[in-house]
Amino acid sequence: MPKRVSVIDIGSNSIRMVIYEKTSRFAFHLLYEAKSKVRISENAYQNNGNLQDIPMQRTFDALNEFLTISSSFKTRKTLCVATSALRDAPNKKDFLQKVRSQLKLNIKIINGEKEAYLGAMACANLLPTQENALSIDIGGGSTEFTNIDTNNVTNTFSVELGTVRLKELYFDKNKINEAIEFIDENLKPLDDMDISTLIGIGGTFRAIATAIMQKQEYPLNKLHSFECSAKDFRYFVDSILDADDKQLKEIGIKKNRFDVIKPGALILQRVFKKLSIQDTITSGVGVREGVYLADLLRNSKDKFPHNYNTSIRYLIDSNIDDKSFSNHLSLVSKKLFDITNKYLEIDKKYRSDLSIASRLYPAGSNIHFYSQNRHTYYLVKTALEYGFTHSQMILIATLTRYAKNKLPSKNHIKKYKDLLPDTKTINSLSFLISLSIALLSHKPRNIDFELEFIDGVLKVKSKNNLYLSKESVNKLVEIEDFKVEF
Repeated sequence: MPKRVSVIDIGSNSIRMVIYEKTSRFAFHLLYEAKSKVRISENAYQNNGNLQDIPMQRTFDALNEFLTISSSFKTRKTLCVATSALRDAPNKKDFLQKVRSQLKLNIKIINGEKEAYLGAMACANLLPTQENALSIDIGGGSTEFTNIDTNNVTNTFSVELGTVRLKELYFDKNKINEAIEFIDENLKPLDDMDISTLIGIGGTFRAIATAIMQKQEYPLNKLHSFECSAKDFRYFVDSILDADDKQLKEIGIKKNRFDVIKPGALILQRVFKKLSIQDTITSGVGVREGVYLADLLRNSKDKFPHNYNTSIRYLIDSNIDDKSFSNHLSLVSKKLFDITNKYLEIDKKYRSDLSIASRLYPAGSNIHFYSQNRHTYYLVKTALEYGFTHSQMILIATLTRYAKNKLPSKNHIKKYKDLLPDTKTINSLSFLISLSIALLSHKPRNIDFELEFIDGVLKVKSKNNLYLSKESVNKLVEIEDFKVEF
């Protein structure tokens, strides 16, 4: 697979392009993203699905400029897919031929089941592991559903429910009751489902989740993996349906979504009425990421290797030169956790977070040595994106920020109190990562000491003097009833 790849997704409402760059076999990151609300399906549904000249020209113009941008990044491959609006259009061949002949771009029209699979496959790979979940992708012309359990994707299906479709056929004509009947009829495949978590893909779900985060004064500016109770999400959906344009603005809905947010909200309301959902998760990934992953993972059954995380690998590839030291930090921190967690009363679930924080701790020094912690914190908080909950992201970032010689500040803990564990746990984990760094101050080629923990005393045994380690340990902010002896 080429190092840089462009993916273009032509939806009923918007056309989007992302450019990804590989840093190693399965590690990648986003280089560029572009979006244009061309609304290729505008006025199509009231004209038997036929695409209209002006929307087609808007889409052609956007594609032309997307390809210019892609060329500027020297991408070697462009993958372009189209969904509901084009697959439903009787006159799609004219548009496809024009794009192929004039722009040299082949557009692949995917059916609803494929669209559902690609979006859900991206969620299964790039969200924290979910059990008994259902993904929903509300588009302009159709809505896709897929069951996700662990990283298995099953039961994909697509229905002709979309925000633009409902707007033109029902909302513009003030036929809301008819819209409800149409939605409920199309949602019958959900009748026998027992689902606990709803994973939202697409613009409608993200717009609502963004507004909820704003209302809650959520401390982390990251939409992907945002969790919200179904009760709170449903209440917000109901408020959208009751709001006028002024009220929509007041609750955080952007003006360019005013005409399509209510059709999308109505679909969600009817889904909530059919299913006993407990929790919702917002996905920042969807069909575009699915298209890219289908190419990247084509020889791996569309799954990353077991215990592999693409965000961790990307951060290591791009920011850590001394990978041996990074690995040593991870090994020592895990050893310290294993021999002290009962004494320190730390839940075992935090072992992995401590190990990852230790492994990524050196990343910031590649930017500026004297402000390493601050840069590592920023990198982790922003780029440790895929496969982690927000609580994990903030905990790992926090551990890297305060590592080496101090404990997390009270202001920091207060700011992220809803995402972080209790103060005692944070301080204990912070001390362990700092202790790992101190013990490895001399940067040995191989770990040259053994650790034993008895009755609150960590005994460090080595054939070497470990002078720098002793000096660094003595500088640490101690935690209560914990001693280190060499």
